[in-house]
Amino acid sequence: MSDLPHDIGKAAHHWFGKPISELSAHQQRALNRAMTRKPISKNINDAFQDRLTFGQRLADQVATFGGSWTFIIAFGLALAIWVGGNLLLRRAAFDPYPFIFLNLMLSMLAAVQAPIIMMSQNRQAAKDRLDAAHDYEVNLKCEIEIMALHDKLDQMRNEQLQMLVAKQEEQIELLTRLLAERLPRA
Repeated sequence: MSDLPHDIGKAAHHWFGKPISELSAHQQRALNRAMTRKPISKNINDAFQDRLTFGQRLADQVATFGGSWTFIIAFGLALAIWVGGNLLLRRAAFDPYPFIFLNLMLSMLAAVQAPIIMMSQNRQAAKDRLDAAHDYEVNLKCEIEIMALHDKLDQMRNEQLQMLVAKQEEQIELLTRLLAERLPRA
């Protein structure tokens, strides 16, 4: 915007009422982008996804599958088959009632799956924090540009008002001269 101050220090005082040294990194970045008229938007998902390790991607896939209806239905079927098979085999069952081996397997699954899901949730929370910080910068830049537009509109309105007043004064002067020429002098 042409109404943005050319000096970043003046811009900091103008838009934030503080010296540049007191602005946060987000505020400085948004102000700099507004002054240079560069976009600030970026896809946080792409940037975040590129930095994930194999283990982190695997944890995300495990968490995605573990929280799906496919997993719940498949797991329910596996449990029903396990329990049904062992009940039908009675004395020859490899895990007779009260299904102690099944309880051991379920405990081990929960012990492994819970931390993997928590790792995935922690990463999602970190991504959400990055996304929120980026949204703040975009919103801040938009606010700066909207304030600059308001300043420009105010300036244009004042210039138009001054031109209107000058025109009115000119018209009054012209009417006064015409009246003076037309009226007989006494």
